[in-house]
Order: sequence, then structure tokens, then C-alpha cells
Amino acid sequence: STNQPSLPPSLSFNLKPFIMRRSSTLAAGLRDGSSAGLRPSHRTGGKGKGGKGKSSGARSTSRSAKAGLQFPVGRVARYMRAQSRTSRLGAGAPVYMAAVLEYLAAEILELAGNAAADNKKKRIIPRHIQLAVRNDEELNALLKDVTVAGGGVLPNIHAALIPKKSGKRSSKSSASQEY
Repeated sequence: STNQPSLPPSLSFNLKPFIMRRSSTLAAGLRDGSSAGLRPSHRTGGKGKGGKGKSSGARSTSRSAKAGLQFPVGRVARYMRAQSRTSRLGAGAPVYMAAVLEYLAAEILELAGNAAADNKKKRIIPRHIQLAVRNDEELNALLKDVTVAGGGVLPNIHAALIPKKSGKRSSKSSASQEY
């Protein structure tokens, strides 16, 4: 019962890998009120004996791969941190933002691909992007102030400029054409 907008089912993702959990020793130390859980009694630097360092064969999984996205979650997080007035950023915020950006890009590319196919072309050019955006009501509202370079305009002839077809055809030309 939250007021958050929902994403389409194709963009649903799992946020569990991004939620940080406290270690059991830290939680136990906080419960007891002692500082034993805050500072380890022994210090092993780096990947020393008994350390939990990464094995040489293990590869780290990117946040984009964990969320099943193509857009880079790490880069989005960096840009969000640079734009924000605070340095704190929730773990799910860049994932959600990357998912929304990926959805918008996929939607525009799908419609532009359809416009290219309608024009019997295999490559998407700016004209196809313009036709895709302007023919879609929601995308047009979102990108109403955007100018697509090389996009042109929608083909449109005002109804008042179209000549009216008359039922009778006279053999004489109109009076304004006579000399």
C-alpha cells in the first residue's frame, strides 16, 4: 500500500542482493553494549592467514547483472551522487533509476524500429526517432520540449488548406482566371 509507481513486469528486479546486513558479531556487540563487536581484537591485513579475501578464481558480479539490467547501475549511482547535495544514496535508488532509463530507451528504440520498418529501412535514423516520439502520446508529453536534431516534423496539412471537392465540374474556368 505504498504510493510508489510500479514498473512493468518485464522490469521487475530483486533488491535483496543490494540490502546490506550487519554481521552477527557487530549485532551481538551492539546488543551487549560492549565495543567488542565494533573492533576486532586481531588484525590481519589484506588476504593474510584466515582472512576472508576473495579467491583468485572468483569474479565479482556487477550490480547491473544482479538486477538483470543492461544499463550500468554503478555509473548511474556515480552520476546520482554527483548531482545530489548529500553524499548518502540508498542502495536501491540507482538500480531503480537504471531500470527506468533502460525501459524508456527500449520503448523509444522499439517504436523507432517500427518506424524504420514502415519506411523499408534497416537502420534507425533521427527521423525515425522523431516519428516514434511524436506519434506516441505519452512519449510526446514527456519529450515535448526536446528537439531531435535532423528529425524533421510530422507530416501534417491543415484541413483549411486542402481544396474542397465539388460535385459538379464546369467546363468553364472560374471568373478569377479569365483575362
